[in-house]
Amino acid sequence: MSSPSLYRRHRPRTFSDVVGQESITRTLRNAIDRQSVHHAYLFVGSRGTGKTSMAKILAAALNCEANEGADPCGTCDSCVSIADGTSLDVVEMDAASNNSVDDIRDLRERVALASISGRTKVYVLDEAHMLTPQAWNAFLKTLEEPPPSTVFVLATTEAHKVLATVVDRCHRFDFKRPSAAEIAEVVSRVAVAEGIDAPPAAVQLIATSASGSFRDALGTLEQLSTYAGEGAAISLGDALDVLGVVDAELRFEALDSVIANDPAGAVRAAAGISESGRDLRLFLDDLEAHSRGLLLVELADEVPIELSVSPDQDKRLAGQAKALGRRRTIGMLDLIAEAKAAIRDGADARVRLELLLVKAAEGEGGDNESLAARLDRLEERVAGGGSRTRPAPEVAPVAEAASPTEAQEATQVASPQSTGPEMKAPAAPLDSSTPASPIRAESLEKGGAAAALRALPDPEPVEAVSPPQSVGAPSLEETIALWPEVISALRTDSPMVAALLERARPSAVTSEVVTIEFPTDADFHRRKADDQRCREAITACFVEITGTRPKLEFVLGEGLPSVAEELLGEDELVARLVSDFGGSEIDVSEAPSQPAAAEAPEAPETAD
Repeated sequence: MSSPSLYRRHRPRTFSDVVGQESITRTLRNAIDRQSVHHAYLFVGSRGTGKTSMAKILAAALNCEANEGADPCGTCDSCVSIADGTSLDVVEMDAASNNSVDDIRDLRERVALASISGRTKVYVLDEAHMLTPQAWNAFLKTLEEPPPSTVFVLATTEAHKVLATVVDRCHRFDFKRPSAAEIAEVVSRVAVAEGIDAPPAAVQLIATSASGSFRDALGTLEQLSTYAGEGAAISLGDALDVLGVVDAELRFEALDSVIANDPAGAVRAAAGISESGRDLRLFLDDLEAHSRGLLLVELADEVPIELSVSPDQDKRLAGQAKALGRRRTIGMLDLIAEAKAAIRDGADARVRLELLLVKAAEGEGGDNESLAARLDRLEERVAGGGSRTRPAPEVAPVAEAASPTEAQEATQVASPQSTGPEMKAPAAPLDSSTPASPIRAESLEKGGAAAALRALPDPEPVEAVSPPQSVGAPSLEETIALWPEVISALRTDSPMVAALLERARPSAVTSEVVTIEFPTDADFHRRKADDQRCREAITACFVEITGTRPKLEFVLGEGLPSVAEELLGEDELVARLVSDFGGSEIDVSEAPSQPAAAEAPEAPETAD
């Protein structure tokens, strides 16, 4: 014959036994002492947080034969029968299996009956969110105006599924998820009461694996007690074996290959995980929790108590958090989310796991990775003197000056700055052999792309006798030459913006402004391109390709062909008009000097 589980045997019997719900117990105790108990309560919380136990404590306090206050004795016939679930005055109903209108009608008939032995009848409706809307409508009037000495307690894990009209008629209490320390306190107390020898490390591991559920923690303690054997102590190794935490070694090995940037080792780790027989979907959940733990350890610079398992494992976790770093850990979490989404869409779990680990080992994942790649390309272009497609302007050599003043004047004459507002002051070229700034990667981690750009080395000052070979801002001709590259970059990053600019061309360039001209019949495209988001996308491409950040102006102009002229050449357009409307082409050079209409036509001769 089976015996009650540890959770049922050690379920809290009084408000004092409840752990972690002080505000709820205080409110209910005061309501009982003042005899102002509400007729309907809504208990909301995740599984195993004590909602049903609290409902039974409330029922015991209202019906205790020995005490009339908020502290039931726990030993009288009423308290014992309520704790054992045999009381006729406390009705527990599972709404998951009794959610029809007929079930609610039967409940309404039973509500009309008076209590049998106690002072108050208490109806506990578990999983209340499972009731159908029709059942709620049938139950609503009874819930709002129940018979005297009747209390309803609705328990649910998903309060958003309960009708708002029902919630309005109840006093709501939200049960918070207990911490690992609070669960460990309960597990230790039950272990002592049951004579189970469990070391603190095993108790802490049980509490951590319970995920905020007292019921799961006590169930695990009971399982470990059976695993260890009669009278045997529970060791940390037993807890690791039963809870499957031995799989933590697989997670550590997988992340070690990622930290070592070893894609081959990552594939071998994925093979070991697959051969272990673990459900790869569950393993990804565990790997996500492990990566989250690395992020928390990196942020807190210590292992939080809720993540602590054993001294050796805590030390290894802290070492991985430091070696992987915050940026790569965030990228790892992004890759795991991507893999889980692909598996939900039908992708093979093992392939996605291997791809995830290989990408992480090669340093992919996270938005900063793409920014780093762009900055690398920008540095290459700056080191090479600008865009590969930009021609270097021809600058006349400056003759050697006899004095510093003459040298300065000669430099001003040779400088593009003196030619007018179309050009900016020249920037000195960077030596391509010069290594990239060592602080760029650090700046990227701390402040993003903007900080990394600011961290690039300043150009060397221009010498009077050595004119520069590149300029800071491209000319109109250079901008027109680079325009296809801008459109190509936009097709990759912002296809919609690229489509808007297909018929536009740069028409004027100054030191600060680039004017982009649209055909006269493309005013809609011009207005859309003038939107703030489109401006930002176009400006970003200009920064990447030209190294400058100009102000953009969008205008309509006559210089670009209309839609018909763009689709058909002039000869084709004339041929199409002749074909559609008839007529012939007139050579203007052979036309008479005066229009024929100016000459009066001769009157026809008529017979007398």
